[in-house]
Amino acid sequence: MADTVLDVRNLQVKFKTDEKEVLAVDGISFQVKRGQTLGIVGESGSGKSVTSLAVMGLVSTPGKITQGEIYFKAKADGAQPKDLLKLNQEQKRRFRGGKISMIFQEPMSSLNPVYTIGFQLIEAILQHQDISKGEARRQAIARLQEVRLIPSDEELKQEYEQENPDRVAATDRAISQYLNQRKQEMLKRYPHELSGGQLQRVMIAMAIACDPEILIADEPSTALDVTVQAEILDLLRGLRDQRGMSMIFITHDLGVIAEIADSVAVMYQGKIVESGDVWQIFSHPQHPYTKGLLACRPTLEKHLKYLPTVADFMEEVTTDEGKVEIREKYPTIDENGAKIQRDNLAIADASASPLLAVKNLRVGFPVSNVFGKTKRYIMAVNDVSFEVYKGETLGLVGESGCGKSTLARTLLRLIEPMGGKVIFDNKDITHLKGKRLRQMRQKMQIVFQNPFSSLDPRMKIGDAVMEPLVIHKWGDNAKARRDRAAYLFDRVGLKPDWMNRYPHEFSGGQRQRVCIARALALEPKFIICDESVSALDVSVQAQVLNLLKELQSELKDELNLTYIFISHDLSVVKFMSDRIMVMNKGKIEEIDDAQSIYREPKTEYTRQLIASIPTGSLDRIQQQQAGRGLIPWSDISELSDGNKPSAKLQYQLFAMVQGDWQVAKGLLSQVKRINQGHSEDWYWQKVIRDLERDRR
Repeated sequence: MADTVLDVRNLQVKFKTDEKEVLAVDGISFQVKRGQTLGIVGESGSGKSVTSLAVMGLVSTPGKITQGEIYFKAKADGAQPKDLLKLNQEQKRRFRGGKISMIFQEPMSSLNPVYTIGFQLIEAILQHQDISKGEARRQAIARLQEVRLIPSDEELKQEYEQENPDRVAATDRAISQYLNQRKQEMLKRYPHELSGGQLQRVMIAMAIACDPEILIADEPSTALDVTVQAEILDLLRGLRDQRGMSMIFITHDLGVIAEIADSVAVMYQGKIVESGDVWQIFSHPQHPYTKGLLACRPTLEKHLKYLPTVADFMEEVTTDEGKVEIREKYPTIDENGAKIQRDNLAIADASASPLLAVKNLRVGFPVSNVFGKTKRYIMAVNDVSFEVYKGETLGLVGESGCGKSTLARTLLRLIEPMGGKVIFDNKDITHLKGKRLRQMRQKMQIVFQNPFSSLDPRMKIGDAVMEPLVIHKWGDNAKARRDRAAYLFDRVGLKPDWMNRYPHEFSGGQRQRVCIARALALEPKFIICDESVSALDVSVQAQVLNLLKELQSELKDELNLTYIFISHDLSVVKFMSDRIMVMNKGKIEEIDDAQSIYREPKTEYTRQLIASIPTGSLDRIQQQQAGRGLIPWSDISELSDGNKPSAKLQYQLFAMVQGDWQVAKGLLSQVKRINQGHSEDWYWQKVIRDLERDRR
């Protein structure tokens, strides 16, 4: 346990309800090395977050830790490991925040909306340190600068000089006053005045305020745009390396794990089904669940028709003894990982009439002055023009605030435009009202991001699907409407017998299927999917994406469905779309077919979106790990400088031989005896290929 900061042994957590006892964490064991990151990955309900709460001592009733040990070893010389489960409440409180800190998934619900961020950050510092309020304020500012929420003093001085170019020589007092004013401005802001990424930076600043030795990050980037997510991951990597801090990073997305983790533990139904070095997990996954998680995320390189899902790789079978076993399945996939190659979907030629034509559309939101009069407009959609053809999927991608959702709602006339035209099915619908507008909406539907907030919790899901049928007087009687709802349930992969259940009885993916069924109820021609998979696990996301494509293909003769698919994730949009439109600050950056947008982006903004996507590729893992300083090359006395592999192969080889350089040297000698006349890297690549072959 010399370099181990956290050692979890045989941890078990149970939740007791009136009906049954749920084993949320089932006898798991893992270690966290000092200065390294352990990634814990799995779907919702796998036990990831409960594990982190157990480490923090935050498992609340009806949950209970029923067995196990959690040893923490402080950095101090001579410190003995302490079992955190044996500490009293006061001792646990001192450890929380002081030695082990945590960042939660949703920062808005973690911060008190009635207090400023400065007050909350200073309060956290005073809770763990015996210092004055003035010193706590100074530390709070320093932490906000460390997480790049407040610019550094040098950057603030440069801003002062740019804002005051006429001042030849500013006094130190004037500069100091400016710096202090800028810093205090951030401390005085309330949570609702900050973006999601800024709020997450506040939470990180609060977590590192007392210099913890372990930082637990529970889905810290899930709700963020890919560009903001990339910034947060980069920030966490930098803080970890600068502070020598260990980290437990929890997520459902293996692509994110590849960006930050050194080792990985894959959880399924409360158990760790596979663990190892990040390179091993990604290059040679052993468990079928891990293989399914890796396969189900859309990639930019492959052009697929349908995504593989976890169910393609494994099934649960009940044995004669009543035990549930996981059995591996071997899906028929080609070398590119595609079950079925994407069809060359025909996009209507220029002579065909578009189903939807948008011309110079403008939508603004008024900003009022102190007297309540409109001072100016913030243009959310600014002179946007495009066309969508029958049977086509147009992807709409951009960061939060770029105008995607405002555009979608304006197309459905949920928001009134300031100018421009919306022509649907050769009819100008820009100024429709009353009965004609309601009739038009039968043919235009929308699927929102959060399925739980889209469904009335007091209404049975069958009634929710039948509601639009009732409103628009579809069918002759209630039986016809119920038969229609049953048909729709079957089409979206739900059992008609479930129609009498309530939304809370379903998972997130199942609830989204209900929303899709409701959108299909009136046989629309056009559906807008507004971030409809953003809140779902990657495996559930794959199922919903496949469903949308299957409906478009199978109902081609019946409905010839046309989609606008909105997301901030370009890899998801590329999988779904025939063409992609990129939006930024209310305007179209570029629009082209999906492959061209990825291969040859025309604008810097699109290139930035593509670069921010966590790919989970082996090259990316190698790039991230190469500079970590984790490979003890100085200890390789067996290999001379001339025999060492190049930087490109170092990490891969280190992971393959598990640091056993005697093995590496022996394999190198064998390869050189059999093959002569090659470069040193050629020999090392041959060693790696042989190791990979043997592991299979």
